[in-house]
Amino acid sequence: MRDFVYVAPTSIEDAIGELCRGEARPLAGGTDLLPQLREGRRRADRIVDLKRIPALSAIGHLPRGGIEIGAALSATHVARHAAISNYPAIAAAARLLGSVQVQNRATLGGNVCNAAPSADVVPALICHAAAADIAGANGRRQVALEELFLGPGKTVLSPDEVLISLSLAPVPPRSATTYLRFTPRREMDIAIAGVAVRIDLAEDRSIAFARVALASVGPTPLRAVPAERVLQGNRPDPALAREAALAAAGAARPISDTRASADYRRALVEVLTQRALAASARALNLAWEPL
Repeated sequence: MRDFVYVAPTSIEDAIGELCRGEARPLAGGTDLLPQLREGRRRADRIVDLKRIPALSAIGHLPRGGIEIGAALSATHVARHAAISNYPAIAAAARLLGSVQVQNRATLGGNVCNAAPSADVVPALICHAAAADIAGANGRRQVALEELFLGPGKTVLSPDEVLISLSLAPVPPRSATTYLRFTPRREMDIAIAGVAVRIDLAEDRSIAFARVALASVGPTPLRAVPAERVLQGNRPDPALAREAALAAAGAARPISDTRASADYRRALVEVLTQRALAASARALNLAWEPL
């Protein structure tokens, strides 16, 4: 690892100023960045530690409902925070980020900005209509989370920009979200495929709103919009779940590699979508088991 300057600003403005100096990298938990620096996959002559900026390590309620999660908040703090009780799929996904020791250090913002297609927390965030709040030398902006990613390890963030928080929409009544993944090992492994599903019910028990988000089956985390269209406006039943699962598998864009073939990943998306729909249905007291 090459030598670098370490700085720990205490404000967002100072952090942005430091990011504008040389080949700088923001540091939150460091569980991805530090190994990448050691292995030569990333370079930096300046490391800007974000942990001492209070606003980036807090969870707050938004004026119109919903919550704002500081980008430097650890996965453990997110999973345990009372404000996350309305977002159980996000809490569950945060508990999948490696070992307990990694979760104590890794941050939600870092997991997002690492832009790994397999990031477990991203599909659940997308299902909750998460928005990325970004600050940079040219001011602040907000983008829908699914639009943040350009490819493996690549985001729309410019070198002088930093993710400061993730804003989540409020959870309406009669809503349930589930994230499921498949890994070769039970713990501390990267997902071969992951599926997050959200369904909101109308008063007549039809599906008023649906989101389906996928991990590890494309160059970025992605929404299975065709599956959402199948679900929305219809009454839940096993045949509908099967149709939505097939649509989700069709929306996947997997590759074949040493861990799994593309066909196997598509089959996993189909199975996981049906199971996630069934789990969300059970949470809403619906009988909707996979066929």
